[in-house]
Amino acid sequence: MNDEATPILKGNILIVDDVPTNLHLLAKILSKQGYKTRTAPDGQIALRSIELTPPDLILLDIMMPGMDGYTVCKELKASPKTKDIPVIFISALNETLDKVKAFEVGGIDYITKPFQELEVLARVSNQLMQRQLFQEKQSYAQQLEQTLTELKKAQAQLIQKEKMASLGQLAAGIAHEINNPVNFISGNIGMADDYAGDLVRLIKLYRHYYPHPVAEIVGELEKIQPDFIAEDYPKLLNSMKEGASRISEIVLSFRNFSRLGEEKYKPVNIHEGIDNTLVILQHRLNKANNADDIEVIKHYSQLPKVTCYASQLNQVFMNLLTNAIDALETQPSPRKITISTSVSYDSEAAVHNPDSKLVTQNSQSVVIHIADNGCGMCEAVRHRIFDPFFTTKPVGRGTGLGLAISHDIVVEKHGGKISCICAPGGGTEFILQIPISVIAVDS
Repeated sequence: MNDEATPILKGNILIVDDVPTNLHLLAKILSKQGYKTRTAPDGQIALRSIELTPPDLILLDIMMPGMDGYTVCKELKASPKTKDIPVIFISALNETLDKVKAFEVGGIDYITKPFQELEVLARVSNQLMQRQLFQEKQSYAQQLEQTLTELKKAQAQLIQKEKMASLGQLAAGIAHEINNPVNFISGNIGMADDYAGDLVRLIKLYRHYYPHPVAEIVGELEKIQPDFIAEDYPKLLNSMKEGASRISEIVLSFRNFSRLGEEKYKPVNIHEGIDNTLVILQHRLNKANNADDIEVIKHYSQLPKVTCYASQLNQVFMNLLTNAIDALETQPSPRKITISTSVSYDSEAAVHNPDSKLVTQNSQSVVIHIADNGCGMCEAVRHRIFDPFFTTKPVGRGTGLGLAISHDIVVEKHGGKISCICAPGGGTEFILQIPISVIAVDS
């Protein structure tokens, strides 16, 4: 076991001393045991050397001209890059006060001159072993933290996916239940219009050929006002027809949006997905918080169909539009969400994205801009918006997963890009770039 552990402990050691004899002696003692050594004759040169190539251990003389060892050690401990490098002080001084000061500035051990070879080797080996154990513990802690974060993220994604699947099932169920009665109403409005027209014509014929009806009929005619009915009834039926048509559009949007349960990778109309999502969110766009409606402005370009997971992109649209509405709910009028689409040619498009397991067949992409004129966000927040569990919303209103999941869907699932542009008080804009034609690669 010792043979396996020994090579790990043969670290890189920097020796700092203004006396060449001391440098040579320490380097010789350590080199004989297989340690890699380098030397520095003063503090300034030592700091430059450490900055360029941090060693595993530093042997640092205290009494040096210009910059003493205490000052060098303080500077090392003040830098995040070098603060964890162990420092063993070396000096001819052996008073208690000097040793205490050495530990106060960050030293971990102390060797006095003249050097005893066995002592030097024992102290160096001990500190290198402690450093190795510390690094292994740090690495293990980081791996543990990363694993925990990934588990939390995976768990939250499963919950979010289940919620979206439930929403899709609910939308599909509502669409199915409403569809038949709406079709019945729509199909009968035309017949009702014909019947009403027939009755109106009949009344006109009676009035023409029997201009002097009995008193009871005169009273009834004055009561129901057939002329007004004849004028208003077509308007009434037209309103019913428009209402039924609107319900049919909502049903169709529910049916299309209910593709959340689909995993099929196929060409779809991007505009259809955005519009269906807007229908689902219409109740939140209308006079939220007793203010004016949130206006949605569309600048749609002519787009080809995009090969994608339609259900997952619907989820991205839902997350981005919901965030935009949240940002505008407390804002004064005018409140606007602007959605723009275009086709972009990316000359640097990657042929294969290993993370997404997709191969890009061409370098054309659909670019979608979703912008609001809300309060925006600061740069520090913008840099973290795609981090799992990061949210600026109050407790209970946000999980911090919507944008993280959207990032995974766009980047990993579709080999695309997602970015954000914003400024405090200047609104927020998300930019999606989805390759138009990609094919899945077998796992």
